[in-house]
Amino acid sequence: MYLRYSVRRKDGKKHVYWRLVRSVGRNGKVIQETVAQLGELDAKGRAKAKALARQITGRGDQCELFEDSASAGATASVRLDRVRVERGRAFGDVWLGWRLWRALRLDAWCEEHLPRGREQVPWSTMAAVLDIARLCEPSSELHIAEDWYRRTALEDLLGLPADRVNDDRPYRALDRLLPHKEALEQHLVKRLGELFDLSYDLLLYDVTSTYFEGQAERNPLAQRGHSRDHRPDCKQVCIAMVVTREGMPLGYEVFAGNRTDVTTVQEIVEAMEKRYGIAQRVWVMDRGMSSAENVAWLQETGRRYLIGAPKSELKQWSREIADERDWRSVRDGVEAKVCRGPDATETFLLCRSADRRQKERAMHARFSKRIEERLASLGRRLARSRQKLDREAIGRQIGRMLAQNSRAAGRYQIHVVDDPTQASGLRLDWKALPEWDAWATHSEGAYVLRTNIHDWSEEDLWRTYIQLTEAEAAFRIHKSDLSIRPIWHQKAERVQAHILVCFLAYVLWKTLEQWQRRAGLGNSPRTILEELGRIQSTDVVLPLADEPGRELRIRCVVRPDKAQAMLLDRLGLRPPERLRAPSHGIKM
Repeated sequence: MYLRYSVRRKDGKKHVYWRLVRSVGRNGKVIQETVAQLGELDAKGRAKAKALARQITGRGDQCELFEDSASAGATASVRLDRVRVERGRAFGDVWLGWRLWRALRLDAWCEEHLPRGREQVPWSTMAAVLDIARLCEPSSELHIAEDWYRRTALEDLLGLPADRVNDDRPYRALDRLLPHKEALEQHLVKRLGELFDLSYDLLLYDVTSTYFEGQAERNPLAQRGHSRDHRPDCKQVCIAMVVTREGMPLGYEVFAGNRTDVTTVQEIVEAMEKRYGIAQRVWVMDRGMSSAENVAWLQETGRRYLIGAPKSELKQWSREIADERDWRSVRDGVEAKVCRGPDATETFLLCRSADRRQKERAMHARFSKRIEERLASLGRRLARSRQKLDREAIGRQIGRMLAQNSRAAGRYQIHVVDDPTQASGLRLDWKALPEWDAWATHSEGAYVLRTNIHDWSEEDLWRTYIQLTEAEAAFRIHKSDLSIRPIWHQKAERVQAHILVCFLAYVLWKTLEQWQRRAGLGNSPRTILEELGRIQSTDVVLPLADEPGRELRIRCVVRPDKAQAMLLDRLGLRPPERLRAPSHGIKM
């Protein structure tokens, strides 16, 4: 990444606007992609960012890593021809992860709930190692112990020597952390609310799955089911997560891999209310959670909800959808219409999207073309065949073909009829149904939402439901940036602990995202972590001229370049110039 600026003159004054860009390859060309608009970076903006940093970290000067000032001004004669640099370590990303860990007060929480015993390494410290590693470079616990930890400056930040992070302690730390899952969630909800003034009046709920490598025979939750990862060959577990409108996590639960989404609603709602109390929240869920039983339960218990209705319910509103009156624009290309339910206990929001209509129309055309090509091919086969063909076998073939192209299967009426004039004894008759095309014209791009909230406008309902993308984004981050999949653990408890560590890393991720967004740095934490990860710490070794055989070893942090300094300044952070000196050698 690097900086670009543009100059504008307004009212006789010169304004310099900065932006952070990176080079990316697209379609064989290298283009500059803007990562963040930094604005003028004036004193007011810097002060605002630094105030936010103090609110998050609680430490404005961050002086605890600096070398003691007692040695300031000390001098020594050194052999310039023997000066060398040793022990390069990745510093910037793990330092930022460590600041986030402390910002959420997870260091103090872990020390309280994972008290130190006779072990050489506190479990609270190992918990920090696991989570910061999952944020910065997701990998297995074995990789952390054998490679990752020794390449980072966490040894200096945590005071934990690399030789003590063996291949056993990370796994045992998982076992220690898991029993405190609910207490951890409650602590994080409280702390995130303090930092970002979050509102929990609207909760978004969704379910995903993540698969196993291996048989996972000792894990009863590992089952085969509908795979969102397109790995039906593997066992999986389902993960249900509840987040706020900003995507900040409230909690999660793990279910068996063959559990259907619709059966999890009551369990999740009751679990969250048991943990955080009953309040007049609005539960937002997609159509996978919609069933007559769930809707009746939510109504009977007085809970407010906004749920996507199944596609099949569009038929009930065919007249209203076809009627062009009362549609209101809720966004460019999106229109909505409010309809009262037949018993007046629910409000239904009919929506239609131009982009979605275009997409569905293209899908219908593509699947229709496939069906017609295969029907034509099958018709020619029946006509050319010189022997009798089995009607049932032909019917099964048609059934498989329609199942593979289900989006347009209802468009066709297909019959296999007897025809003594042909050697095969069969003829294929089919036609496209005009009524299907007529309905598709009105229903393409349309969907239905149902709610028991009657005083919200079309725009309020639609925008609230669209916030479900925050829950979907949470799962994308877990899978792509935090590598929750595939799961290699075979023990049931280790699987649960692995998911808990990924959840904690997601909390750090969202904390950084909120922080950089409010500092005007966009919403891509991975970009921030990668750029700051290039900042290293290193040992500068100075052989003494007056005392042969003795050396000064000064552990320094490489000075950030201009782009990195701009990011740090915008975040209100100031990395140390020097870390605490190692225990051996002469201190300066």
